[in-house]
Amino acid sequence: MRTLWTKAGVLGSMSMAFGSLLWSQKKTEPDPVGSNCSSADTNPSSHYELKLVQVLFRHGARTPLKSIPDVMEAQWVPTLLEPPAHTHINYEVTDLHGGPRPPAPVEDSYRQNILNGGTFPGQLTTVGMQQLYELGKKLRKRYIEEIPFLSSTFSPAEVYVRSTNIVRTIESAKCLVAGLFEQKQKEIVPILTTEAESEILYPNYHGCKLLKLLASHRWAESSTLPDIAADLQSIQSALGIAAHQHIDFILIRDDMVARETHGLPCPSVLDTWRNKVEQRAVDMICHVYEPSNRKNLQLCVGPLLQTLLANIEEKLGDMSSEPKRKLFLYSAHDTTLIPCLMSLGIFDKRWPPYAADITLELHQHRQTNRSFVKVSYVGEDQLIPGCSGVYCPLEEFKQVLSAYSLSSELYHDLCNSTEGLTEP
Repeated sequence: MRTLWTKAGVLGSMSMAFGSLLWSQKKTEPDPVGSNCSSADTNPSSHYELKLVQVLFRHGARTPLKSIPDVMEAQWVPTLLEPPAHTHINYEVTDLHGGPRPPAPVEDSYRQNILNGGTFPGQLTTVGMQQLYELGKKLRKRYIEEIPFLSSTFSPAEVYVRSTNIVRTIESAKCLVAGLFEQKQKEIVPILTTEAESEILYPNYHGCKLLKLLASHRWAESSTLPDIAADLQSIQSALGIAAHQHIDFILIRDDMVARETHGLPCPSVLDTWRNKVEQRAVDMICHVYEPSNRKNLQLCVGPLLQTLLANIEEKLGDMSSEPKRKLFLYSAHDTTLIPCLMSLGIFDKRWPPYAADITLELHQHRQTNRSFVKVSYVGEDQLIPGCSGVYCPLEEFKQVLSAYSLSSELYHDLCNSTEGLTEP
């Protein structure tokens, strides 16, 4: 079994910085408020009743997944990982049905290595815990204090918490809930996760054969593209990294941003290379995800998008097994957010920061009962291409996502359609 995980890990020199690579304009009539900031109505939300909120967020700051080789190493000491007292809550990690937590091969792979200073790669730090606590406080301000939407005390009937089966995302979910409810709870907070093979909260290169094959080819190509390859050779030389060391811009960016976030020293050479590193890392991930290729994005996040839509439909149709549910929280990764932003047509060519969130609000117009979806990214409302306003009519929103959402059955059929394809 270990051989399987090791082989799949070849895909991911960048580990979860690239999801599970650790392993192997249609226009309709405008809505009554639209997106015109000069509208005479200064409070457009007054026309709408909030019905459901879904928040997909990246974990907080963490230790790097891998240190840049042959350069001054930072000291990632255990004191950087101490949890603040105000982030403590009583929680339990289970599978999707409330049973025992599944095995966690991705997390296990991190713990086969130790960073300089004595900590494991990819671990949520005190800084990261505080970032998610602050995100929880922002959600509290909007959905408890400004709008009496959620109860002030956590209730599992009202709030669903889902995470990838990785410690940093589980801890991030815990910290967000602590901030959202000020540690107030009458019941244990269940944080649900699933086995690695069936995870849909990141592009699953182990569970989807076709995605693994397509990504292997694109990943192999990405560092050889002329502009990227030339810049990579230059920065490798500037940093004094031996020619035989395998590095890429995503690995460099990951270590660089982790150091900067925690006030740890960076090689001075990176001062002049910072913007180029950011640009080339995004260039690489865009090449791998290939947003112009519908199938790629379907395979990356199709089942997740389908789940978000299904939650909306269940709420509107009173079909939910939890009729009191108002909030879905999904604790995930940068490699989850990027293809979701691409699918929505709002990726700004910038790497999602720690604790970045995509929030989907379902609203009903108070007069017409028509349903609308409002999307925000890191706190900024987004006008989705194909939508006639920031408050996007549900029919338009579903049309936008229909190009990329996939049912579980279609996803598995597509994942297994690998005839004629070989690994690079």
